[in-house]
Amino acid sequence: MGGLEYVQVRQQVDHMRAELAGLQQAHATERQVHQKALTIERREHDEALALQKKGFEQGLAQLRAELAAAQQTLVPFTDELLFQDAGVFRYHHPLENSEQYKRQLDRVQDTMKQMIRDKTAVVGSSNFTFNGSSREGAKMVADWCKLMLRSYNAEAENSLRVMKAGSVDAAKKRLVRAAEAIEKLGKMLSIEIDDRYEKLRMLELELMADYLQKKQEEKENERAERERLREEAKAQVEFRRELEKLDKERKHLENVRKALLAKGDVAAAEELQSELDKVVAGIEGVQQREANIRAGYVYVISNLGAFGPKMVKIGMTRRLHPEERVLELGDASVPFRYDTHILYYSHDAVSLETALHRELSSRRVNQVNMRREFFYATPEEVRELLKKHGGQVLEYVLEPEAAEYRQSVQV
Repeated sequence: MGGLEYVQVRQQVDHMRAELAGLQQAHATERQVHQKALTIERREHDEALALQKKGFEQGLAQLRAELAAAQQTLVPFTDELLFQDAGVFRYHHPLENSEQYKRQLDRVQDTMKQMIRDKTAVVGSSNFTFNGSSREGAKMVADWCKLMLRSYNAEAENSLRVMKAGSVDAAKKRLVRAAEAIEKLGKMLSIEIDDRYEKLRMLELELMADYLQKKQEEKENERAERERLREEAKAQVEFRRELEKLDKERKHLENVRKALLAKGDVAAAEELQSELDKVVAGIEGVQQREANIRAGYVYVISNLGAFGPKMVKIGMTRRLHPEERVLELGDASVPFRYDTHILYYSHDAVSLETALHRELSSRRVNQVNMRREFFYATPEEVRELLKKHGGQVLEYVLEPEAAEYRQSVQV
């Protein structure tokens, strides 16, 4: 290759290298531009997320502030929940019956009506002027007093309408909040709810709660009395039927005995006499049971499927056939029939039942209604308590059969 050709080739190579360097430079520049664009895009994305997060946080803070304000304004029902947990209602004003509470409520409401008529329930400024006129100012104050009183009474009446025995404290707090809000709105006119009127409204709420509780107790007492009378009527029917059956058998045996004596069969007549004596003794026993309203059976029953393994019901019945009473208890109100663990006959079953209930009072399932005779106990524990009392165990079964429940579980 000549010198000229070498120079030309070298120039071409240099030119190609220059073009390659330019391409590399352009590629690097393009990559830098792309990287810069990605960086800008990522930064803008991060800034958008930060702004969005800040907006969320501000919104959350505002919602929390609104919630806190609402919690300060609204009265929670904590007192009612505490009442339900405690399970005991304490009367604010103990009276004997609901009628006495009604009369007391009427007296309180008459006093409130009198204060409204006297325009002393809500009072306002006496020297307020409007448009330079004290007369117009007095009229404005009077109108606002009427409006505020109507608002306060509306809250009180609503509390009375939805009143339950255990919600009285919550209702009183709501009424206090209402009075504070009303007085705040009427501050410019110095409008205030008279303390005496507020106390009367509070007393009204307390009496209404007591009245409702007493009415509930009276209804429960009436229901229990009706149940007792039905049970007593059924027991009397059983006594009469048993006496009729035994008396019929007695007459039959006496006729047979007379016939044997008439035939001269004294031995057979004497043998029949012992059977006749048993029937007569049975008649006397039923008559004694009928006369002694305290005699009967204490029963201990359970319902494994409905209440679990460690709960029993302890009751009593005067029936001649106590198992019939147990069958009635297992009606449609419970999913499975009861199992009888103990039948215990006593000449004073009423006192025996009361004694057992007293000894197991700390284990009562329902600590409010004493007529709910369910206890957290086992049949064995009740049997140990019965050993301290006089009576006769007619039946004792430790483990419940619970046939319906066990079959239902297997299905």
